[in-house]
Amino acid sequence: MDRVQVLITDDNDEIRAALRGYLESQEDMTVVAEAANGMEAIRLLNEKHVDVMLLDIIMPQLDGYGVLEQMQLLPAENRPRVIALTALSREDFIHRALRLGVDYYMVKPADMQAIAARIRDAARQQDIVSTDPVPFPVASRSIDDRLSNIFLSLGIPAHIKGYQFLREAVKLVLDNPDSINRITKELYPTIARRFGTSASKVERAIRHAIEVGWSRGRVESLNRAFGCRVATPEDKPTNGEFIALIADKLALEEQQRNAL
Repeated sequence: MDRVQVLITDDNDEIRAALRGYLESQEDMTVVAEAANGMEAIRLLNEKHVDVMLLDIIMPQLDGYGVLEQMQLLPAENRPRVIALTALSREDFIHRALRLGVDYYMVKPADMQAIAARIRDAARQQDIVSTDPVPFPVASRSIDDRLSNIFLSLGIPAHIKGYQFLREAVKLVLDNPDSINRITKELYPTIARRFGTSASKVERAIRHAIEVGWSRGRVESLNRAFGCRVATPEDKPTNGEFIALIADKLALEEQQRNAL
């Protein structure tokens, strides 16, 4: 099977490097080029064969929307499938991107495995000829993407292990709220089994992720998210307190949505 040819378009050097490192480790993918702005992306689309482009929206010179508009002027063979990968999560931003032709919209920081899965999905669409619009999976309302938005605002990077463990912990507590009371005997061991590691490593990685966010001075982001002061720079929450806070917030949002 031919490898999927991927173009990464993002003005953040660290994000491009992280994406390239992960995607190049996949047996069925090759990163053919990187672009740090929209103009560079258009040039590369004219020069290289690209199956799928990962596209940031906020970029210098020409933003992601401009790239999507410019792509309409390219020959069909130079127009790859597009996955928007951006920190913008407002519905109007999402709908604008969808109207301009993106195949998938993912909110940063997104899980690397999920990104790879969407690339494969998009690549499989390459040979499908249809006059019907491609169904666009808008994940902005999913638990995963709401967690991504929260962790992004707190400065917890997606590439560290604690990010994945925290995400899993919150989802487990949402499914079974009482599990937070058995964090060392149940929650950590369950996550450890799913990721093939030890409970103690899960605990340490989650602690590290929280400390990274606190070291970046993002405590006020947590207070804004809850609409009240739930933490101070000097009062760092425990792992259990942090997980419970996030799970409670998401559960409350879900209850409010269901009541509408």
